[in-house]
Amino acid sequence: MPSTATRDRVVDLLTPVLAAEGLDLEDVELKPAGRRTVLRVVVDADGGVLLDRIAELSNQIAKLLDADDPMGAGSYTLEVTSRGVDRPLTAPRHWRRNVGRLVKVTTAEGEEVTGRITEADETGAELDAADPKSAAPGRITFDTVARAKVQIEFARPSDRADAPGEG
Repeated sequence: MPSTATRDRVVDLLTPVLAAEGLDLEDVELKPAGRRTVLRVVVDADGGVLLDRIAELSNQIAKLLDADDPMGAGSYTLEVTSRGVDRPLTAPRHWRRNVGRLVKVTTAEGEEVTGRITEADETGAELDAADPKSAAPGRITFDTVARAKVQIEFARPSDRADAPGEG
């Protein structure tokens, strides 16, 4: 079973290297998979992380792990990935990076609010109403958010021909 100490060693090894590359280390997951361990490294950056960059990072991280050997003698499979939209928004940078996207927020009191992020700072975000007929949710402070997740949209309002301001 992978240990917390192993995870912490991997985090300590990768955080400064990724930061120097302009990347955030979002998570390190260690999961048993038969006789092996899956080591999943989740990264993000302003503007996202393209697939070619993920491939480069995978090679760079593999070399770092081989040189430092934080995984010990056990065999493991390395996976490097970006955050993706399925991960919850847990830090101000996640909100900032998703300005313009639709989010569903559950507050600490259990209220659910859905809206489009129009701006975000270190303490909260402004949300416009998802439904133009309903009242705008307004400002959400991060300390009142229990859970927030980007909602998948197949046709954003700005992509539709009938969107306001379009011909």
